[in-house]
Amino acid sequence: MQPTVVSNIPERLDRLPWSPWHTMIVIALGITWLLDGLEVTLSGSLIGILKDPRTLGLSDTQIGFSGTAYLIGAVAGALLFGHATDRHGRRKLFFLTLALYLSATAATAFSWNFASYTLFRALTGCGIGGEYAAVNSAVDELIPARVRGHVDLVVNSTFWIGAALGSGGAILLTHQTLIPVTLSWRFAFGIGALLGLGVLLMRRHVPESPRWLLIHGRKEEADRVVGEVEQRVEQKCGPLPPPGEGVIRLRVRTRTPWGEIWNSMFHKYCRRSFLGFALMIAQAFFYNAVLFTYGLILLRYYHVSSIGLGYYLLPLALGNFLGPLLIGRLFDTIGRRKMITLTYGLSGLLLAVSSWMFARDMLTAWTQAIAWSVIFFIASSAASSAYLTVSEIFPLEIRALAIAIFYACGTLAGGVGGPALFGYLSQTGVRRNLFMGYLAAAALMIGAAVVEWFYGVAAERQALEAISDPLSSVPAEGD
Repeated sequence: MQPTVVSNIPERLDRLPWSPWHTMIVIALGITWLLDGLEVTLSGSLIGILKDPRTLGLSDTQIGFSGTAYLIGAVAGALLFGHATDRHGRRKLFFLTLALYLSATAATAFSWNFASYTLFRALTGCGIGGEYAAVNSAVDELIPARVRGHVDLVVNSTFWIGAALGSGGAILLTHQTLIPVTLSWRFAFGIGALLGLGVLLMRRHVPESPRWLLIHGRKEEADRVVGEVEQRVEQKCGPLPPPGEGVIRLRVRTRTPWGEIWNSMFHKYCRRSFLGFALMIAQAFFYNAVLFTYGLILLRYYHVSSIGLGYYLLPLALGNFLGPLLIGRLFDTIGRRKMITLTYGLSGLLLAVSSWMFARDMLTAWTQAIAWSVIFFIASSAASSAYLTVSEIFPLEIRALAIAIFYACGTLAGGVGGPALFGYLSQTGVRRNLFMGYLAAAALMIGAAVVEWFYGVAAERQALEAISDPLSSVPAEGD
């Protein structure tokens, strides 16, 4: 018979007041999103330079394909490292995936043609995709339940801090005269490698998830980790409130059989799986369609100079970051179902209206930027809530794998084809073609809002174990 462990560790973690330790965790782990934003925006801001024959001389189609390669790499990384995260621990994997990202983005700076650039972009995406599974599961398992929604949304929105850094870095490097244009884009990709190196040092202070340690029978280590956290929090915040009376009883095991994973995700939690799939597809197509081609639209339809693209990306980044920061708390108070439905539906409607205005040539470069900034103020919370949803509604043993699967499915169905498709639509030079593409993205967002309304889970302010029992749970005697 498999041994069991009984623990109140979830109650001990959820009752902790916010402290500098929690802030450190959010910064050290949430940096993943910042790095992704940096990578995506750098490639977008440097489109004009990468098309220059003196650099790589890429075509619109090649630029769109390199964006697709980045996403394919992210999908592969999520699936490869997602299951490994559940098997071998959150901490080991978020070190490994960050190291892969750091190496690949540094290699991108040394690309010599389209093939090498695309390969290194795919490897960079692989590191980022693996980061999502390892990091999101760790954040959710360490952050108190009462603020988990707001914290997750703000963490995810740091993508846009990275986007702003990418835009700013591109502007500085392309406007200076000391470094020739043939080298400035290479230095721009070096920004990500330097940031990644700093984050590696920060993550030395992030512990393994105590919840994961319990599942694998390492109760003494889990108690030690939580005890050290409690001591650090108490030093900064004063005496701690007593933990609740709830305990969890778990069977110790080193792995979860694939049959049990399948049964859990596609039978027991079938509706939740459909919900996660719908939310991830919609936000992936919506975002990737715009982000990977915004630079092409500014160049072709608004005749913005290649070195000025970064200026137009900055307001877009600002709107995306401020959205979750200012309205994210409502996901913990008003509730997940109402807020996710509202943000998805409203984002779709606003995109449909702005796309109609674009098709009729009613916008300028700046009014286009303002319109999309307003839309993404709302859409950023919607997109972030997709990651929040899939990371909290499935059992502990398959949390990272669930994040990986739905990220992969959503990205494959909604994201991988987006950049290539919209790169082609942009190259046609016909506004109506782009309008139809954006209208499809708007319809997906509205459809996802309907799915959320019917299948959404009231996860606000609840412990992860209350939302879904661990697969290895053992009923208390008498239950």
